[in-house]
Amino acid sequence: MPHAFFRFYNSLNDFLPPDRQQKEFLRKIKDRGSIKDAIEALGVPHPEVALILVNSESVGFDYLVQEGDNISVYPQFTSLEVSDVSLVQPEPLDEPRFVLDVHLGKLTTYLRLLGFDALYCNDYEDDELAHISSEEKRILLTQDRGLLKRSKVTYGYSVRSDNPEEQTVEVLQRFNLRNEIAPLQRCPRCNGELESVEKTAIEDQLPHYTRLSYNEFSQCQNCQQIYWKGAHYKRLQGLLKRVTE
Repeated sequence: MPHAFFRFYNSLNDFLPPDRQQKEFLRKIKDRGSIKDAIEALGVPHPEVALILVNSESVGFDYLVQEGDNISVYPQFTSLEVSDVSLVQPEPLDEPRFVLDVHLGKLTTYLRLLGFDALYCNDYEDDELAHISSEEKRILLTQDRGLLKRSKVTYGYSVRSDNPEEQTVEVLQRFNLRNEIAPLQRCPRCNGELESVEKTAIEDQLPHYTRLSYNEFSQCQNCQQIYWKGAHYKRLQGLLKRVTE
């Protein structure tokens, strides 16, 4: 069986066992197998990969690995644009939109509070998640690495942390979203868009103390939930400060 040399860089080492991290290693490969299959067999989902160099030349996922190839695999860079040289980098999305798996409900809420379009349902099956990501061009956020390896998935990220605030920071950094934050634009319950609404139009739906104390309101255009800058707004301000610092 032929062999090739592999080296994975930066965050891609998160997917490797300790004895293969931050170093070059020799790996048996399938005869004439694709480089995508070889990379994923080592544990790295293809949506995490931004650039592949084989013998110092950029190649695509369909490249057939040869005996003795020297393969370098890079993640998405936060400060370097590689789309002009990379043959695996997908077309950039017009806007960041997400779909999240069933284990990331709190992260979904945080993303919505920050103004991002984030689909979530606690009974989505893996096939449905992959289909939504592909058909609607949404970034699939998951902790299931096998799900990210599905061929349908082009845009995706494997969330590392189990802490929702740390997960939020991960996503903001990975997709360079700090300048895209727009609080109070989306309903944290259903992902619908919020619009300002006159107090007189919804006055009969407000609790007595709220009606006396607040004058600015917004309403979800999907579920009709009403919001105002009460206690939840203070919590949002705290969240914003923590995740942006």
